[in-house]
Amino acid sequence: MQQLKILGIKITSATMEEIHKAIDHIMQSKNPGILLSANVHAVNLARRRPWLAEFFNNADLIHVDGAGIIWGARLLGYEIPERITWADWVWPLIRHMAEKKYSLFMLGGPKGLTDQAAKKLKEHTPLLNIVGTHHGYFKKKGQENDELIKKINQAAPDIIWIGMGMPLQERWLWENRHRLNARLFMICGAAYKHMAGQMKRAPGWFIEHDMEWLWLLLQDPGRGIIRYLWGNPFFMLNVFIERYKTLKS
Repeated sequence: MQQLKILGIKITSATMEEIHKAIDHIMQSKNPGILLSANVHAVNLARRRPWLAEFFNNADLIHVDGAGIIWGARLLGYEIPERITWADWVWPLIRHMAEKKYSLFMLGGPKGLTDQAAKKLKEHTPLLNIVGTHHGYFKKKGQENDELIKKINQAAPDIIWIGMGMPLQERWLWENRHRLNARLFMICGAAYKHMAGQMKRAPGWFIEHDMEWLWLLLQDPGRGIIRYLWGNPFFMLNVFIERYKTLKS
């Protein structure tokens, strides 16, 4: 497992098995850990927000959840062994968590979504210990936020999954991580929709050819235009610039 820098943002080059071993190491350590997800959109946002860049660069693990990161890494001379996207990863991850007896709190999404997702996860892996769920539509400061933190701490989870959209989910964790009594915090973005069966994966051809972003664009053009039609070319342009500077130096 290797920590890389792509356009100044830390990325973890690792296989799924290596990530699981790293999670076990964090669970056995004295200090809680943070596992973030990186795709092109995440790197673009982090480069414009100093607090987010600092958060990424100080996190324990940043798994690659986007083909664009793999392309960019190759252009910069790095090799990333595999893309670890939540839609695929969640099932072996919860089996690993059940085997190790890690407890889980699921936070995020609209009302009812985490409950639906939790039901699907328990159907798949009955021994998974889910100690609580809560939607992501709460006031992020003040009494409601305080009550949620109290609820989570009373549930005493080993691991918290947070899926509220980027960068809102990262901002909330950045501001509240020291108030939460858990061993590991994991950002999961829109993964609850996949878990609950509300979002279908792209057909195999798109996935095999690293074109899942095009499928997502077609499913949600309003969201996808900024992320993919603008974000991907902007990211690759900056990768080419960095590659040119490296060759020139």
